[in-house]
Amino acid sequence: MFVLSPEQAEQFGKVAVLLGGSSAEREISLKTGNAVLKGLQAAGVDAYAVDPKIDGLAAISNGGFDRIWNALHGRGGEDGVMQGFLELHGIAYTGCGVMASAIAMDKLRTKLIWSALGLPVAKHAMVETGAINLEQAQELLDQLNGCVMVKPIREGSSVGMAKADNAQDLVAAIAQASEFDREIMLEQWVDGEEFTVALLNDKALPSIRLQTPNTFYDFKAKYQSTTTEYFCPSGITDQEEVELADLAQKAFAALNGQGWSRIDFLRDRKTKQWVLLEANTIPGMTETSLVPKAAKAAGMSFEELAVEILKTSFVERR
Repeated sequence: MFVLSPEQAEQFGKVAVLLGGSSAEREISLKTGNAVLKGLQAAGVDAYAVDPKIDGLAAISNGGFDRIWNALHGRGGEDGVMQGFLELHGIAYTGCGVMASAIAMDKLRTKLIWSALGLPVAKHAMVETGAINLEQAQELLDQLNGCVMVKPIREGSSVGMAKADNAQDLVAAIAQASEFDREIMLEQWVDGEEFTVALLNDKALPSIRLQTPNTFYDFKAKYQSTTTEYFCPSGITDQEEVELADLAQKAFAALNGQGWSRIDFLRDRKTKQWVLLEANTIPGMTETSLVPKAAKAAGMSFEELAVEILKTSFVERR
């Protein structure tokens, strides 16, 4: 068991683990936050749970906390809003700053930055919410090679995502995604294997390859399925591991990211080229989450990982 000495634990002071919140990812955030809270307390950190939805923001600003372990997934916690609140109150927090959090939460703007820097992304387009007709849907499919992933631009955990390869399904998928966001991204479907790379203090942890019988790595595959398989080591060569880690680091740095993150990829089955999908600035820390799996492969326990992430609250943000 990883346990800090009293002197080591004292450096963190009183810590609030922010969890829950009001986003569509509330239930996952509760699981992440409670796992982190348990890990920190087991390591000897003076940590407490705070749910902004239940306890209110005053519980954060008036709670006498020295620093924050932010486990709020999605809007209001991962998108720069909570980071701005904490900055205004002078409370140190884990992870990315305001700008990086806001950009990374926006899948389209993230892709625009990556594309401008010459990093590999799939062809994509944006549509505003509202009904589109079958003719418009077919035009969009024709622009994107006939098959797309439909994604709400500012949601995580695959919320509201769907695959569409005909006009009727695309109209329905956009309508479904519109329940979660006013802007929807259509991303050209890439037939390939899914990989992810966790980053901690600018260093890449071992990559993970994901395999699911589902159409893609959706919400059920992530949190509910018993058929999803995770491979770490991921099965790529040492040179490919270096290349993938370098690409993940470049992608995160392009967003001005700091602290920790997880960068998701596809590898085109035909061309063997890497394709960047998105950046997660507050990845899950549940029993099925990927960052703890990568950390374990690197010889790090969950408790040690939770503490290492807490150390990112000492980082001076740019």
